[in-house]
Amino acid sequence: MKYFGLIWKNVWRKKIRTLLTMLSVVVAFLLFAALSAIGYAFKGGEDAADAERLIVLDKVTIINPLPQSYQNRIASTPGVHSVTFASWFGGFYQDPRNQFAQFPIDPYEYFAMYPEFKMPQEQLDAWAKNRQGAVIGREIAEQFGIEVGDRIPIQATIWTMMDGGRTWEFDIEGIFETEDPRGSSAFLLFQHDFFEEARAFGKGTVGWYIIRVAPDADPVQVANAVDIQFANSPNETETSTEAAFAQSFAKQFGNIAMIVTLILGAVFFTLLLVTGNTMSQSVRERIPELAVLKTLGFTDLSVLGIVLSEAILIMLFGGLIGLGIGWVLVQGAAAAGGAMLPGIYLSPQAIATAIGIMVLSGVVTGIFPALKAMRLSIIDALSRA
Repeated sequence: MKYFGLIWKNVWRKKIRTLLTMLSVVVAFLLFAALSAIGYAFKGGEDAADAERLIVLDKVTIINPLPQSYQNRIASTPGVHSVTFASWFGGFYQDPRNQFAQFPIDPYEYFAMYPEFKMPQEQLDAWAKNRQGAVIGREIAEQFGIEVGDRIPIQATIWTMMDGGRTWEFDIEGIFETEDPRGSSAFLLFQHDFFEEARAFGKGTVGWYIIRVAPDADPVQVANAVDIQFANSPNETETSTEAAFAQSFAKQFGNIAMIVTLILGAVFFTLLLVTGNTMSQSVRERIPELAVLKTLGFTDLSVLGIVLSEAILIMLFGGLIGLGIGWVLVQGAAAAGGAMLPGIYLSPQAIATAIGIMVLSGVVTGIFPALKAMRLSIIDALSRA
C-alpha cells in the first residue's frame, strides 16, 4: 500500500481516457448485476424449494387437471405426511399489464404446507370464514396500494363464472409475506370452495397436489408409490420435487442460464479488449518514467506490481460503482416488477463472483503491460526519451 499514491496518480494521468475506460467497466458490471438478478428469478424457485415437498402433476402436461378425489388416496400413501392442492387461475387486476399469479387453495392446508409464509392468525381465520375472501402477498399490496378490507376485481383469462362473466371479486382479508430474500409473495390466494362453486367448467378437479414427505421417508420412494397408484388410469401422474416443478416453468422461457452466460461472456470479452488497450497505451507513454523509477532503485517486481495494480484499481473502482448502481436498480425492479417476475434478487454469491471477476480481469488486462514494464531495460528506455 506504500505505493498507492503513485498508483492513483498514474491511473488519472489521462483523465478522459481513464473515465471512458471506467465507464465501460461500470456498464459491464451493471449488466452483470441486472442479468444475474434476472437469472436468479428463473432458478430461484429451484434454489428455495423445500426438498421435503413433492409436486404431483398430470403425466402428460401441467395444463391437464387432476381429479380432486386423488387427494385422499395420496394422503393414505406410505411416507406422505400431509397433502394439499392448488390450481392456476390466470387473471389480471384492473389492466392486462397488471398480471400476477392467483391460486385457489384450502386456507389452513396451504399455510400449513408453506410455513415460510407469515400472516397474522386472526387474518387467516377471517379469510377461512369468508368464502369470497382472499389474501395477497406484501409485494402485491404495496405495488397496488391494496389494504385489508378492500374489495378487488380480478379479470379471468381462463375461468369463466357460471353466469358467463369473467370478473371475479374478492374481499381482501389478509396480507402475507416471507422473510426469505430468495422467496416471493407476489401472488393472490383465494378459497377453492368458492372457485369450485362459481366456475363454469372443470368442477371436481385441481391443478396439482403438494405433498410434504414424512421426516423418515425417502422422497423418491414416496413419489414412485404415488405414481404407481394412478398408473394406467385416465389421469396418470408424475411426481417430482418442487425444484423440478420450478425448473419446468423456467424452461418455458428458454435456457435462461445459457442466454445470460452468452451475453455476459460477450460483454466481458469486449471489456478485456478495451481495458487491455488502455493499459498498453499507458505503459508505452511512460517508458522513460519507468526507466527513471528503476534508476531510483525500484525493483523489477515493484514496477510489475505498480502497473498491475493500476489495472486492478481501474477494474475495482469502475466495477464497484457499476455493481452498486445495479444493486439499486435490482431493488427497484424487484419492488415494481415482482408481480410479473417474482424472485428478482442479487445474491451474495453473485456479488462475490463479480468482485472476483473484477480482480481477475484486472490481472488479465494488466499482466502483459506489467511484464513489459518489468523487463524494460533502463538504457533502452532512456534512449527513447
